[in-house]
Amino acid sequence: MLSLNNIEVVYDGVILVLKGVSLTVEEGRITTLLGANGAGKTTTLKAISGLLRNERGEVTKGTVELDGKRLDRLPPHDVVRRGIAQVFEGRRVFENLTVEENLIAGAHTRRDFGRVRAAIDGVFDTFPVLRERRHQSSGYLSGGEQQMLVIGRALMCEPKVVLLDEPSLGLAPMLVAEIFAIVRRLRDECGLTVLLVEQNAALALDIADHGYVMENGRIVLEGPAEALRQNSDIKEFYLGLNEAGARKSYRDLKSYKRRKRWLS
Repeated sequence: MLSLNNIEVVYDGVILVLKGVSLTVEEGRITTLLGANGAGKTTTLKAISGLLRNERGEVTKGTVELDGKRLDRLPPHDVVRRGIAQVFEGRRVFENLTVEENLIAGAHTRRDFGRVRAAIDGVFDTFPVLRERRHQSSGYLSGGEQQMLVIGRALMCEPKVVLLDEPSLGLAPMLVAEIFAIVRRLRDECGLTVLLVEQNAALALDIADHGYVMENGRIVLEGPAEALRQNSDIKEFYLGLNEAGARKSYRDLKSYKRRKRWLS
């Protein structure tokens, strides 16, 4: 459904951030993109959603395609109309709007208010706590409720693909588990297609069907999620386990060793 084909991204005309990235997100599946801070994960999402131009970035080589049609030359609002919805890192709600008004804002590309109302009810069925808060200003919601709201807002435009950027950031473990369970259920029951960027590799690989690992703007490893969970490099560098299965301090790891091993 969604494919990146050997794309390069340059900021300010000189800073090469993505260096020939290729990946595929299949319909009805969760694909995860793993990597450390600064690896290029969020830039990859912005290359898909058309937001690079706002930060003086551009796709200089390669293509981004949805159902065989190019996205990388389109402005962000047209990318949304084609079926891409991005949930940003940091739960960016419209704080002065109510929960229901936030959801209506997510349906700005739709004109049939009857379908918009049905979509709101669908979000409330998925996140019952939001129904209880529907008339409350979203700025007063808890972090977990705000994360549910921004995911629900993304669903309002009936996307073909949802881009989820660090949904676990700043949330308590129980809330993270609940949100990830909901994302899994949306895939299983509704056929939702997701590209998930997440630093918590254990959580991401637990719900994903397929995964990619990014280092310094390149994809260095990819495969089925189960295979990545069993990969010794993933265990050591992302799950923090040594060969005996014991936890290992990240301070003892050398990034050059990881890159040398994977790129060899």
